[in-house]
Amino acid sequence: MGESIFGKRYGEVLLVRLTEQGPEATVYNTFPLNDCPDELWSALDAAAIAAEHNAVAALLNGPRFWLMSHIEKDGAIEQERKTFGGLEMLRQATVLLSSMNPAPYTVNEVDRKAVFVFDAGQPVYELHDPDGRTWVMQTYRTTVEPGALPQGWRYGSRTLDRELRIDTSTVKAQVLQDDQANSYSLLA
Repeated sequence: MGESIFGKRYGEVLLVRLTEQGPEATVYNTFPLNDCPDELWSALDAAAIAAEHNAVAALLNGPRFWLMSHIEKDGAIEQERKTFGGLEMLRQATVLLSSMNPAPYTVNEVDRKAVFVFDAGQPVYELHDPDGRTWVMQTYRTTVEPGALPQGWRYGSRTLDRELRIDTSTVKAQVLQDDQANSYSLLA
C-alpha cells in the first residue's frame, strides 16, 4: 500500500466564498507535493491571498501532521494545482463551514471523497461526545496551548488491533476541531 503518511507535515489554504448555504471553503493542501517548509509557510499573507483569488477570506491551516497511515482517493480525478507564496498545493476538498470562525467542537461538512486508513498496531486518539459517538483524530497541530473538554466529552487513545477505515468516498465527512485545533472525523 506504500509508505505510511503517519506524522507527515503539511499545510492548507482555504479559499472562502459565500453561498446560499453559508460560507464554503475550497481546500488546497501541500501534501504530497511538499512538506510545507517553515520559511514559505510563515511568509504567507492571508489577506493578500484572498484578494488575489477573489475570495472573501483565506484561512491558513497549518502546519499540521497526519495521523492516519494512508489516504485512498480516486487517482483518476485530475486535481487542480495552485501556488500560494511559493507553496505548490492541490485542491483536496470543499468544506461547508458552520460559520466564518467555527467554534471548537462544531461540526463542518467536508466533501473530500477519500478513505482514511489507520493500520493495525497504530495508535489512534479519540473524542467521545455526549451522544456516544466516536471522533477519530486525523491531524494535529503543535502551535496551540491545551484547554479543557466541554461537559460530557471524553478523550482517550488506544492501539488498533485491526485496520480502521473512515470511508467518506461517497458521503460528506463530519469533521470538527477541538480547542487545540486538532481535527477529528466522525467514525460512522
